[in-house]
Order: sequence, then structure tokens, then C-alpha cells
Amino acid sequence: MASDFRRVETMLERIEHEELHVAVFGRVSAGKSALGNALLGRDAFAMGVLHGTTTEADAVRLDEAAHAGLVLIDTPGINELGGEAREKLAFDVAEVSDLIVFVADGDLTRDERDALRTLAATARPLLLVLNKSDRYNDDERDGLLERLREHAAGLVRREDVLAVAARPAPRVVIESDARGVEHRTSEPRPADVAALKARLIAIAEREGKALAAIHAGLFAGKLTDQVNARIAGARRDVASGVIRQYCIAKSVAVALNPVPVADLLLAGGLDAAMVVQLSRVYGLPLTRAESGRLVVVISTQLAALMGAVWGVQLVASALKGLSGGLSVVVTAAAQGALGWYATVLIGRAAERYLVSGKSWGEHGAKRAVADIVASLDRDSILREAREEILRRLRK
Repeated sequence: MASDFRRVETMLERIEHEELHVAVFGRVSAGKSALGNALLGRDAFAMGVLHGTTTEADAVRLDEAAHAGLVLIDTPGINELGGEAREKLAFDVAEVSDLIVFVADGDLTRDERDALRTLAATARPLLLVLNKSDRYNDDERDGLLERLREHAAGLVRREDVLAVAARPAPRVVIESDARGVEHRTSEPRPADVAALKARLIAIAEREGKALAAIHAGLFAGKLTDQVNARIAGARRDVASGVIRQYCIAKSVAVALNPVPVADLLLAGGLDAAMVVQLSRVYGLPLTRAESGRLVVVISTQLAALMGAVWGVQLVASALKGLSGGLSVVVTAAAQGALGWYATVLIGRAAERYLVSGKSWGEHGAKRAVADIVASLDRDSILREAREEILRRLRK
């Protein structure tokens, strides 16, 4: 979490400095590193196979270089990573980027089309660049650009599909000397990335600050959601512990209480105490009276749904008194298990009420309690309860 908060601070600094972070994706051989160098006008990124042995997305190191307010982020080739790792990398990089440039050197392969769709899902502006365009004549290049636009329809705007030549093949120069002997030499040709550079600068000038602010806000919102999710998870864990403690206390008390029906009154008091504890866990404290009323509401709904269960409890409780306690061995574990199960139901229902901000929702208590009953494995709970009760009774 600390690193995530630092990332938010970094994003806010980017807004102040009016930086636009651009991530460059593509296959290793597509020339994405060469394109980054051409845009920067210097060799900032290693060319060749970048991170060729990297297979774990979370181990990837991203190279960054800045120029005139543009910060370029070079990534491992998409063909170096498996599908899941590639998807994780895409979303991880998107979180720190404002715009994505996808580099191809010909018609898109199946992997490239999949990667392009994944990147489009990050909701970042996306440019599709045909690199090594110097290998094609004008008609070939225009036809290839049109096919790329067809592949990217709905993902990339037509005007954002561009042709570049980041590292054109050298020009062959043939000269004849005084004797008429021809000599071949090669001359490097300058990179042709002007169209892409102009497009990036235009985006940076027109909406760069807005993009950075939007993405910083999105990331901060996601971080808030993560914090809330962790807090909610911690509360659920604590609440589960509270419910289990009261399950044990109530089931053993019900099983061992020799006074007929009085064990049910004791159980009601324990339920109210449990709900008070749960309300504190969720930061919505209830008084003992409020807790008691909530237990009555839940119990009423449970009685309507499961009258037979409560009937068995009453019969077992009365049987203990009529038999002078001789039936305890027979009925204690069964009655205690039912008490355990009832505690789980009441605890989970109260938890639902508290998580919803002291509300049963639009469908009311009846529907909420019915959903809780349907979601729990009764037989599994009763089996666990009997085993725990018998273990404690034998001590």
C-alpha cells in the first residue's frame, strides 16, 4: 500500500510538471525501442532483444526516458510473455501511463490483435504505429495502413493509425571513380517519426494535463477501493471469530443447562450480546436494547422459515426436564448443534444488516434472512457443531 500511495504522489507531480507518460508496446522485433530512441533523438533504450529472458510480468523492469514533457516507457516484447502475464503487464503499465503506442511492423498477428484488445480495455488513448514503413512502396504502405485500421476498428481512431520508420535501412550509394569502377557505400538515413511526434505533442498540448489528472484520479479511486476492501476483509475475519466464539458458548450452555426451556432464554441473551459485539466490529455500535430488538426481528423471520428446527429445540429442551437429566447424553449434542446453527444464522443476518449500514435493503428482512439461510451449508455446520460439542463435553 505504501508504494501505491507513493505512486499517487508521483502522478500528482506529473500533473504539476505537465508530463505525458507514453507506454510503448509491441513485439521484440517490431522496433519499439528504436522508435523510442528516434522520438527522443538519442539512444535511451537498448535495442535488440529487450529483457529477452523475462517471463514473469511482476519481475519486469520498465525503462523510462523523458523529452520535452513526454516520458516514454519501454516494455518487454509481447511475444516474451504468456497471455496472462501479458495481460497483467498491460494493466500494470496502463496504471502509470497516460497514453499507449502499439508498434507493429506489418499486418497484425493473432497475438498482436489479442494484445491490442487487452490494451484497449485499459481505457487509455491508443495509437497504432506501422514501423519499418521504408520497406514498402507508397501503395503497399497505404494498403497496409488500411488493413491495420480495419483490425483496430472500434479500438483505435483512424487518424491514430500512423506509419513511421524508426531506423530506416541505409541508403546504398554507387559512385564511379575516374577509371569507371563502381564503388558501393551505404549512408544512414534519418528516422521518419515526424507524424507520430507531432501527434503526441498535439495530444500533450491539447489534453495531456487532463489525461494525467483523469488517470491519477482513477488510480486513487482504485487505491481507495483496495483499502476499503482490505478493511472489509479484516472486519469479516473478526466478525467470523466473534460468531464462532458465541457458537461455542451458546451450544455448550444449551447442551449442559439442566433447566427445561431456560436454556433457550439463555441463548437469546447470548445472541443479543453477540450482535452488540458485531456492531462494534463494523463501527455501528448498538445498545443492548437495540441489539435485542434486532435479534427478535431476525428470529421471527427464521421461525417463519424454519419453524420445525425451533420445534425440535423446544421438544429437546422440555425432554431434558421431564427425564430428570437422563436424556442429556442423548439430546445435548443435538440440541447444542441446533443452537450453534441458530447462532450462525443470527450472526450472519446481523452482519448483513450492519454491512448495509443498519438496513435490510429494498427487499426487507424476510428476503435478507432467506438469502442467508440459502447460502449456508446446514449439514456441514451441524456436523462441525456436534464434533466440537462432543469434544468439549468429554473433557
